[in-house]
Amino acid sequence: MKMSEIKELSLVELKRRLADEQESLGNLRFQLSTSQLESPIKVRTIRRDIARIKTLIREKQAVGIEVAQQPVQTEVKKA
Repeated sequence: MKMSEIKELSLVELKRRLADEQESLGNLRFQLSTSQLESPIKVRTIRRDIARIKTLIREKQAVGIEVAQQPVQTEVKKA
């Protein structure tokens, strides 16, 4: 999964993708422990994808917090 593909996803889609990747990681770890996994490199790539997704979720949440905390400037009309 490329970073450019992940950046295009919304926050809800990122969270859904994170849950899917974590489930995949669990399955891969089970296969690894039972010696059924063809390539142990898959575990590493899934872990890195999870880290990328978590980073983007955190960035998007931080941007949302910054926008919400900025004071709203209202114009005062003088008569």
